[in-house]
Amino acid sequence: MRIVVINGTEKHGVTYKLKEAFLDIFRDDAEITEFYLPKDCPNFCCGCTNCFREKEHLCKDAAYVQKIEKAMFAADLLIFTSPVYVYHATGAMKAMLDHFGYRWMPHRPAKEMFGKRAVIITQCLGSGVKETAKDIKDSLSWWGISSIRVCSFKLMSEIDWEKLSDKKKDKMLSKLNSVAERIKKTDFTRPARTSLLTKAKFYVVRMLQTKLGKENPEYTDFKYWKKNGWLDKERPWR
Repeated sequence: MRIVVINGTEKHGVTYKLKEAFLDIFRDDAEITEFYLPKDCPNFCCGCTNCFREKEHLCKDAAYVQKIEKAMFAADLLIFTSPVYVYHATGAMKAMLDHFGYRWMPHRPAKEMFGKRAVIITQCLGSGVKETAKDIKDSLSWWGISSIRVCSFKLMSEIDWEKLSDKKKDKMLSKLNSVAERIKKTDFTRPARTSLLTKAKFYVVRMLQTKLGKENPEYTDFKYWKKNGWLDKERPWR
């Protein structure tokens, strides 16, 4: 089993502790690759649109982005972690997700993503866990991922792991272990089921690509969809 973890911060705080606890059940029989942001994707998307209009390797940050993408393609399970920063995901996480705009369904989604399983781990002192999870989930779902589990926690009283009560820690770790146990029982030899919502998005975009292709047969995204056979009978989930 191969797991890829995208950490929204390099800080070894509460989110890091929760992620480490979640991974414990997999360590003996899984190959785990981790990326820490912003170190492993340090630059902002500059909006040059080269990835949309031309090819993704023309991105100024392609060396970072393509390394992460290659690892995600090969993974059985994707884990995204982010504490809440002012009601949303960390800036570093948002910056990385921006670089993958070309993999959104209206552009050039990767067939490999449609069968993936993902987990989002987030926590906050007060509020914002739903918004933070949504920041990440929006991208994952538009990449084609249907199986997304969210593990979110509200600390409410303290942001330092060492100062949290044992009762609070036990409650959080119990929830994480429960999710991890269920995931470990999953048959990863079979891709995750593609939801009706994901399929609906695909078919709407398919109509859009057909229209754009009629207007401009050389349109980059149209040629990609045509090459994959998605404008005919082929589908990325089978």
